Amino acid sequence: MKIYRVGIIGLGRMGSTIDDEGHSPLPYSIAAACKASRRLEIAAGCDLRSDRRSDFAKRWNIEALYDNFREMVSAELPDIVAVCTTASGLQKPAREATDTSFRGDSHAELTIALAEMGVPMLYIEKAMASSMKLADDIKNAVEKNRTVLNTGVLRRFDNRYEVVRDAVLRGEVGEPKVAVHYAQSSLMHGHIHSIDTLSWLIGDPGISAVRGELIPRDYLIENNHIPSDPLATYELLFQNGIRAWSIPAAGWEYEIIGTEGTIRSLNNGASASLRRIPLNKENNLKSRINWEEAPLKIVQPKSTVVSCLEDLVHAYETGRKSLGHVEIAHHITEACIAVGESHRNGGKWTELPLPNRDLYIWHV
Repeated sequence: MKIYRVGIIGLGRMGSTIDDEGHSPLPYSIAAACKASRRLEIAAGCDLRSDRRSDFAKRWNIEALYDNFREMVSAELPDIVAVCTTASGLQKPAREATDTSFRGDSHAELTIALAEMGVPMLYIEKAMASSMKLADDIKNAVEKNRTVLNTGVLRRFDNRYEVVRDAVLRGEVGEPKVAVHYAQSSLMHGHIHSIDTLSWLIGDPGISAVRGELIPRDYLIENNHIPSDPLATYELLFQNGIRAWSIPAAGWEYEIIGTEGTIRSLNNGASASLRRIPLNKENNLKSRINWEEAPLKIVQPKSTVVSCLEDLVHAYETGRKSLGHVEIAHHITEACIAVGESHRNGGKWTELPLPNRDLYIWHV
């Protein structure tokens, strides 16, 4: 069994230390996931900050440390590189662009460079790009170099959400009609997750149109530039006719409502509830009022990060698409940015693909 070597760019939270914060299920950082997987090992770490390199060396007993990612790739020849920098390239706690001309897009710039350098597999923190112009460049570079890619939209790799998806796809709620995300969230840091998860739960049918608004509603977009990640709400129209909404209340739950019932992921994936329309045996008619709870398979939670990285390996070895392949990552990024474009146009429906590829949305 081949063991694949992983280089990590960005040795902060997602690269190294996020497990200290109590996230679940563990392991959650890239480094910890590599230690937990039989298919992976840490090859090297890269960060501009010497203190992070020193901490990474002590924490993971790694000597191959770099402040230049090109030197790391050339010297270590990693099979996988995980991009765990901030999206903007600015050091935290930066919360906005330095000025209206700022277009920092570290995730995108690193992804393109690494694909062009011939790295076989890439994990890219979300969102993969802050504008569609660079998202297009990522897609072109990844496809040209046949790079296997996943991004950090980790509910796609969570076996607790897989239970919900499987129930939907095998018809437990009948024909899906409506999908709902519950929680207030920022656009690029949060709704990249919510849109991706809604799409995943109904089988990724493709999004044809988006409408939405930023908060506050009178937010004015100038010069194709949003200097900080705004709160947002949205409505989606999928190509198969399913409608989806984000409701800015409650706490990170998802619901799929169909012609025969509803299934809801509860408490950020901790559990789920399936309710179905019961059949009245006396008149052989279905009640539309008193829906009945139906049993769901209970699974032991697995590390989403281990699953994500091992999915890269499996896709690479078999030639199949990864679960978060570049086409779907590009599409979900476009739907997310389309929320901002719709807001600029007064909340009107915005069809995909977007004509404007230049809208830049800063995020952490």
